[in-house]
Amino acid sequence: MFACLVCILITMSTNAQDTLPYYEIPAAPEHYTPGGVVARMIDGLGFRYYWATEGLTEEDLAYRPGQTNRTIGETVDHIYGLSNVILNAALKKPNERREDSSKPSGFIEIRKATLKNLEKASAFMLDSDSLEEHKAIFVRESGMSEFPFWNMINGPIEDAVWHCGQVVSLRRATGNPMPSGVSVFQGTKRN
Repeated sequence: MFACLVCILITMSTNAQDTLPYYEIPAAPEHYTPGGVVARMIDGLGFRYYWATEGLTEEDLAYRPGQTNRTIGETVDHIYGLSNVILNAALKKPNERREDSSKPSGFIEIRKATLKNLEKASAFMLDSDSLEEHKAIFVRESGMSEFPFWNMINGPIEDAVWHCGQVVSLRRATGNPMPSGVSVFQGTKRN
């Protein structure tokens, strides 16, 4: 009896740890601040990504609408890369092109890592009083490029939102539309 109870508690604990962020958008901050507005933009992206990718199948991930287009899986990988750029700007870290041995493998792990990146970026931005210090910094063989946070808004953040929309459209074409009841306006899902 005691062993069964321990197993149940371990399973419940593991399931709680595996819960992904952005099933719903977190509560909004009480006051508007520059960091709070950006955090909310990232939360909106996280919510859209969560539902755009919820329930994707291997067939969906392999779907390519044309020879020159990305598959849904390749688009999901691209969004993961964008989430790293967003997180690095929030952490005030440069983006460096190199082989990333820590990159998650497989759709489930990439999805989880993307959502966790966005959750962390939102938390760091929420606490930020100054967006000027959150630059987009890229380090390449040719040198370093630095851009103001404005470029993060119209670049990686909005680009990731754009690609979430592509995933939604493409999965509809495969016959697996996004789950019903998702309200991006309210940031909730009706059952």
